[in-house]
Amino acid sequence: MHAVLVTHDRPDHCAPLVLLARQWVRRSEPLTVVGPSPVLEAVRPWLGPDDPVELVPVTAGAVLRRAGYDIRALAGDHEVPTWRPAGRGRGGAGRRARPGARLARRLTSPPVDFRRLGRSGLTISEIAYGNWLTHGGQVEEDAAHACVRAALDAGITTFDTADVYAGTRAETVLGAALAGQRRESIELFTKVYWPTGPGRNDRGLGRKHVIESCHASLRRLQTDYVDLYQAHRYDASVPLEETMTAFADLVRSGKALYIGVSEWNAEQIAAGAALARELGIPFISNQPQYSMLWRVIEAEVVPTSEQEGLSQIVWSPLAQGILTGKYRPGEQPPADSRAGHPEAGQSMQRFMTDELLGRVQQLRSIAEDLGLSMAQLALAWVLQNRNVAAAIIGATRPEQVQDNVAAAGVTLDADVMTRIDDVLGDVVERNPARTARG
Repeated sequence: MHAVLVTHDRPDHCAPLVLLARQWVRRSEPLTVVGPSPVLEAVRPWLGPDDPVELVPVTAGAVLRRAGYDIRALAGDHEVPTWRPAGRGRGGAGRRARPGARLARRLTSPPVDFRRLGRSGLTISEIAYGNWLTHGGQVEEDAAHACVRAALDAGITTFDTADVYAGTRAETVLGAALAGQRRESIELFTKVYWPTGPGRNDRGLGRKHVIESCHASLRRLQTDYVDLYQAHRYDASVPLEETMTAFADLVRSGKALYIGVSEWNAEQIAAGAALARELGIPFISNQPQYSMLWRVIEAEVVPTSEQEGLSQIVWSPLAQGILTGKYRPGEQPPADSRAGHPEAGQSMQRFMTDELLGRVQQLRSIAEDLGLSMAQLALAWVLQNRNVAAAIIGATRPEQVQDNVAAAGVTLDADVMTRIDDVLGDVVERNPARTARG
């Protein structure tokens, strides 16, 4: 394996780079360190004459070719580096991360790109890691921790969960998996609405449950605040003013930095945004289901969100694994798959028809033409929507994370989008009335 490490132009920040170089020389594998001369000179004293480390000086922000890739060195601390196979432009499949690359966390060029969330200053990774149906339930805790480590290794900084997932256990597992990470380097999202206990006030968006659930989530996540606190559904039984005032108090107390919602329709989003403006709190996101197969947000929710300054953080971009192509018409789902799970598979039944599965299999040739896996094609598709800030992925194995992040930065041409629409035809759900009813 030939790894390329891209540095920025701050020699006073090179201590982690020195530590990495010292560790790497024990591996007898080549490492290319690309960066400005002052940074490289700080590394050089730690290397022996036979160490397999190549130091390549380059001006910050310049592009050079190494290991078959065109690489742009960072021009500053907060710039996201980019690389693409040498000679590839932004047309067709666009920029892609090198398949299977395992580069050191936060010290290398992460394959993920980043986007602003809504009309705010919060930057998040366009591939986010979520733990619905996995942590605390479908996978063992050790495997869950391995998947989180894989996400961090891939450059994912955004992690999404909810109090209700696995009966609150998912938050506990995620909190333990992220323990020891620099809190300022990650974005942590959770949600409130669904029942988390037997009491009448252990559910919904009344003030009591919103405040108490936030406190409980913070304890489970082992943090003092969440970056985004989301209403998991709309609660028609509680005045919206009460809900938004409770959210405002959490923001002002520093326990939530931003507010979002999940599966609200366009009218509800507009009403929430109006109250947020009155209260002076940052209401910046909606988290809907969205995929090639489920497009109910496009007609109403997306235009309203754009008008109100919200982005989408989409869940189930792979249609719970359907769009990976692992399920075939006329065949039973694999026993170790989500559809084969007695509980997790229940929510997938609407997709498990021979007609729909047959259409999905026809996407395989499109993915192959672009040099993508089917999962990468599906993730890239949702990220073409300019109102989507991030696609949430889940995983039961680290390899799934590594495959999914390669979708970041991929551009699909208009003719590719048309081919996808032609293949899927009328199996796509577009009815906006299905919002929050999937």
